[in-house]
Amino acid sequence: MKKKFSLALVALILLSLFVPAFVLAQQKRDQSNSAAGPNTTGKTAVPATGTGRRPRRTPGAGTAAVAQDFSEALSVIQEHYVDGNKVDFNAVYKSSIMGMLRVLDPHSNYFDKEEFDEMKTDQRSEYFGIGASIQNYVIGESVDTYIAATFQNAPASRAGLRFGDRIDAVDGVSMHAKTSAEVRDKIRGPRGSHVKLTITRANTGKSDVVEIVRDAVPQPSVPDAYMIRPGVGYIDMTRGFNYDTAEGLQSALDFLHARGMSSLVLDLRNNPGGFLDQAIRVAETFLSLNQPILTQRGRDGQNDREYKSRNPDPDRTPLVILVNGYTASASEIVAGAMQDHDRALIVGETSFGKGLVQSIIPLEYGAGLTLTSAKYYTPSGRLIQRDYSDGGFYSYIYRGGTLRDKDGQGKPAGPASHTDTGRPVYGGGGITPDEAIKPQLLSNIQGRLRDPIFFFSREAATGRVAGLDKYKIDHAIEFGHDLEPADFPMNDTVFNAFKDYVARDTNWKTFVPVLDRNRSFIEQQIRFQLATAAYGTVSAVQVLTKEDPQIAKAIEVVPRARDLAMAATRARLQQP
Repeated sequence: MKKKFSLALVALILLSLFVPAFVLAQQKRDQSNSAAGPNTTGKTAVPATGTGRRPRRTPGAGTAAVAQDFSEALSVIQEHYVDGNKVDFNAVYKSSIMGMLRVLDPHSNYFDKEEFDEMKTDQRSEYFGIGASIQNYVIGESVDTYIAATFQNAPASRAGLRFGDRIDAVDGVSMHAKTSAEVRDKIRGPRGSHVKLTITRANTGKSDVVEIVRDAVPQPSVPDAYMIRPGVGYIDMTRGFNYDTAEGLQSALDFLHARGMSSLVLDLRNNPGGFLDQAIRVAETFLSLNQPILTQRGRDGQNDREYKSRNPDPDRTPLVILVNGYTASASEIVAGAMQDHDRALIVGETSFGKGLVQSIIPLEYGAGLTLTSAKYYTPSGRLIQRDYSDGGFYSYIYRGGTLRDKDGQGKPAGPASHTDTGRPVYGGGGITPDEAIKPQLLSNIQGRLRDPIFFFSREAATGRVAGLDKYKIDHAIEFGHDLEPADFPMNDTVFNAFKDYVARDTNWKTFVPVLDRNRSFIEQQIRFQLATAAYGTVSAVQVLTKEDPQIAKAIEVVPRARDLAMAATRARLQQP
């Protein structure tokens, strides 16, 4: 049976190249790479199988010969490896395919059935579960998972779960000391199935068992849009390019225009990419009819195609786009097209640099491949793909490839191209921002303060902090709330109450000397937690974005973005 499977393995992959595929332009955040171990001495000679060693075959010898070599190697492992009787064949086959694909490029990938299902779930903008945001927090030696917020009209909201409720068990299995990811996977399941949560209520401290029917939970790829300053709209597009992205963008634009938007900040930070067609539709929302968006070039002319805007009436709002090192693939297509046409000013940090397009190819038994089928080039002719010729996966992912400068902050070392107004732009390593600015990073102390801040906010939200009665939240989440300055204002009363709370608890009293110099951070995080409890995670993020230095810079350079777009329009009109 094992040999039959291995013979089919290569044939299956080759056959898959000829079946229909979705086009994907995405950077997967979590990929693994297996490295061969060092050579060892003292090996025991392995008897040759058959009558003699078969001659080495050329690549043209056919897939049957390759499969035969694989099958023979597997037989030798079974017979002579010290733990040959314990070999996990599924793991062997999967690692073999992964190793083969990794030789090609860092983005061609194999997914077993469970992984492939998860990837498809991420792309359809919904999942099946209860609809709650959960987080791990630590107090003393206890690591537990708590409800941060529920989602609108989701099963968890209907079941009455609230901010700060602790998840003690799922279907009778203890969740203490489990990561939030493990708890999440235990809670998710087929639509219509039941799950029992044992929780400790934040407001009463009593244990309760809640049975919830799992359902589809929306995960919109454009979760929020609001006026971040008078006249300046902000659209959150950080989650990826899924089936609903272009539609969500248009709805957000309509919403903001109705509120008097005269300029726009589009946030593509941390956006890993997604469907190519959605990136094209997003780009043509802002580009005039027949302006190029990208050129796709495949093998021997296969998959070659130029994409142009089909929009005769684009949105002409002055535009600033935010990017960072996790902005990749489809999101870089949008940023690159906007930059090359001088339609937007790019602010933040150099993007990841993924200029490869993958086809999503379903395989038998529910598995799948993402196989690189083309490279894409921005309108000015840039290939923004970072170099991967050294073959080092770690270097590729974490050090920016070999075409970045030494500190990873300057322009890529690839060839120069020019925008519509003649500005130089560069390929070979992502989209370089027009205005570079670093994010606000947490210090080690601030990271450690995360736990006491949560537990203090939990006490305040349930009305158990003296003097903070007006911060008590005794109502269900008010979804869609646009955060106002009067919502949970931070002042001396709140900060001093937090200081007293920390000083009284033996787990955190060592933090007392550092609290005053971290006051701004502490107050921001307390307000964020309370806003999460009252308005949900989407609205609460406004607490953070309105204090974000990269967003502040984006707002500052809006006049430059307006002037740049006007200059580009004039340049196009002057062309013969």
